[in-house]
Amino acid sequence: MSVFARLSEALTMCSRPDVRPVRTAADPPMGPNEALNLLKDGNRRFVQGQPLANRTNAVVRQELVELGQAPHTAIIGCADSRAPLETIFDTMPGDIFVLRNAGNTCTHAEGSMVGSLEFCTGKLGSRLVLVLGHTKCGAVYGATKTFLDGQASPKKFGSALEGLLQDLGAVAQQAQEEMGPDAEADAVAAHAVKVNVFHTIDFLLKFSESIREGVRSGQIEIHGGIYHLETGNVEFMGKSPRQTELLDSSLPIPPSMANCPEPDHGVHGVRTGADVAIRSRDALKLLKEGNERFAAGAPTAATTSRDMRRALVKCGQAPHSAIVGCADSRVPVDTVFDAMPGDLFVLRNAGNTCTHAEGSIVGSLEFCTGKLGTQLVLVLGHTQCGAVAGATQSYKSGGISKAPGTALEGLLQGLASVAQQATEDLGPGAEEAKLIAHAVKVNVFHSINFLLKFSEPLREAVRKGDLDIQGGIYHLETGRVEFLGRSPRQAELLSSKRALPPSLASGNVRTSRSGAVLPQEAMVMLKDGNERFATGAPISGKVHQSMREALATVGQAPHTALVGCADSRVPLETVFDALPGDLFVLRNAGNTCTHAEGSVLGSLEFCTGALNTRLIFVLGHTACGAIKGATKAYLALKKSNPAKDGQALDRLLLGLSSVAESAASELGRKATEDEIAAHAVKLNVFHTMNFLLQHSEPIRQKVRSGELEIQGGIYDLGSGRVQFLGQSPVQSKLLKSQPATAPSKKDKLHGA
Repeated sequence: MSVFARLSEALTMCSRPDVRPVRTAADPPMGPNEALNLLKDGNRRFVQGQPLANRTNAVVRQELVELGQAPHTAIIGCADSRAPLETIFDTMPGDIFVLRNAGNTCTHAEGSMVGSLEFCTGKLGSRLVLVLGHTKCGAVYGATKTFLDGQASPKKFGSALEGLLQDLGAVAQQAQEEMGPDAEADAVAAHAVKVNVFHTIDFLLKFSESIREGVRSGQIEIHGGIYHLETGNVEFMGKSPRQTELLDSSLPIPPSMANCPEPDHGVHGVRTGADVAIRSRDALKLLKEGNERFAAGAPTAATTSRDMRRALVKCGQAPHSAIVGCADSRVPVDTVFDAMPGDLFVLRNAGNTCTHAEGSIVGSLEFCTGKLGTQLVLVLGHTQCGAVAGATQSYKSGGISKAPGTALEGLLQGLASVAQQATEDLGPGAEEAKLIAHAVKVNVFHSINFLLKFSEPLREAVRKGDLDIQGGIYHLETGRVEFLGRSPRQAELLSSKRALPPSLASGNVRTSRSGAVLPQEAMVMLKDGNERFATGAPISGKVHQSMREALATVGQAPHTALVGCADSRVPLETVFDALPGDLFVLRNAGNTCTHAEGSVLGSLEFCTGALNTRLIFVLGHTACGAIKGATKAYLALKKSNPAKDGQALDRLLLGLSSVAESAASELGRKATEDEIAAHAVKLNVFHTMNFLLQHSEPIRQKVRSGELEIQGGIYDLGSGRVQFLGQSPVQSKLLKSQPATAPSKKDKLHGA
């Protein structure tokens, strides 16, 4: 075109207000807020039927050619013919950089989408990215229908369309979870349109470092929107709720472009001993990102080459994480985290547990975290776990009360405490499916707690910040891992003094050189020992000559003083799987202080004073003959048919009758004799504890100062388990009262 012709065209354009100027590279950059306002204004004109960007001419087109483009916004939209982006926003050529496909998604050929946006926001200077979905989106509705019809399980695709719908299934699944199981299909699909917009935004943030850096610096903003076919209005939804979280991503490129190993896989393409240790936070991020790739069907773990395998042999291993997982074939740990050889140190057994052969698990983790420098341990349970389900069902049916006949029965009994805690958490009326699901979570923390309780090297590394132990649950249904974080009991368990797992700890007995054990730690020992006894995995029989010699020559330092019943069915050392030197045991019929209480008080004052024991534990038991006899005596006395008072046994039963009287009073007139006796067992435990607090000033002083605790429990003959009752409900009141003189001493003072 001649100079004259161009000048003439320009004059004509200037005289026609309906031809707008265009943006070119000669224009200054436009901020994201200004660009967003232009989109809103343009959509408003479109809805009102007053578009301005409906004419161009040769001059405008020539400017775009000669000066280049500088779009103010990049838009990812759907290819749907009803959603023409330039028309919807009433834009001129040069205003918006447009990327479109069915479903405005990044599930396939995502490298093209991300790369195009990096070009637009980098080279062209666009500072606003808008991901635009639209109502009645055929791709999203089709994916939702496929998912709801149960066709979203992994399968070989028959067409590219099937692959597209399959990969949008995660969007449909999230929409259904948020809407609830009763939502209608159309409502789920409509919500999935919104979910899909943020899903695409999140993908951009997750897999592009240059875009993340632009967002962090404030140079770029990424917003979402939905175009309503019915009205023509665009609903602007703002930024992704996950933006802050995703800005911490370290993935540099989309999955389809990551054919070669990422930098995190080490200098040889796989992690080896030649690589530096990875901090626990970074290791956890690697696990999360790997699982996200696996769940999204976009794994990047490369096939190992011969050079990689040689490097693993020559340089040794340096795994970034150690995983304690279940042996279930549906949970291949390396695959679930899209890991390369050398990434993960994996320990697996049925139930991801430490109930049996725990020395192997703990020892292996001490090797991995100590020798190999791994700084993250993840205990991974999974939904629909057969071991946990079996243990829960066995617990509910009472199967844990019998001795195991097979190794499997022993394993299930070892998990019974998990089922018990889950039942206590949810209540006895909880549905079995919910109970099992909760038990899976309880079991994860149970294993973490075991590691902290029985390994000083692991505890020390956690204290120093060199190790993090966390938990997670792999959901078979979605392929995603729910990361649970640390154990709620971590701070408490870091004070544990247990150096070895129970099966390895047979070489130690407590002597006067062992030092005092805090009451809380002594309680843990009692609970652990009873758990081993109840599950048929005791260790206390492993006593050798050197241990006996130590006890004889060095002296005793029991961690607990026990007041128990003389009943032959309740051997206290056996019930608590205790070694010689662990327990200072006082026993009589009815675990009581009603007679010869001076002997009990004096013995306990000696134990808590001279031997420095810090816990007194009063233990009753179910079906106690002494309590049954006392209940019968009380009821007979109430009917004016008193029992004989000529024998020591008669006096013992009469002495316990006050406990039976209290039990009868609390239960009411309709209570049967058996019900009164059962409740009296509990009251008798507290009665004995209260007696100690009332009649021994040395014991009272130690309890006040926190040096000593008095707690109680009931041993269940049927299950072998101890119900721990805690402290007396009236302890505080008794500590404020004046000490009473023991009855036997009072009798002597009065010459009785």
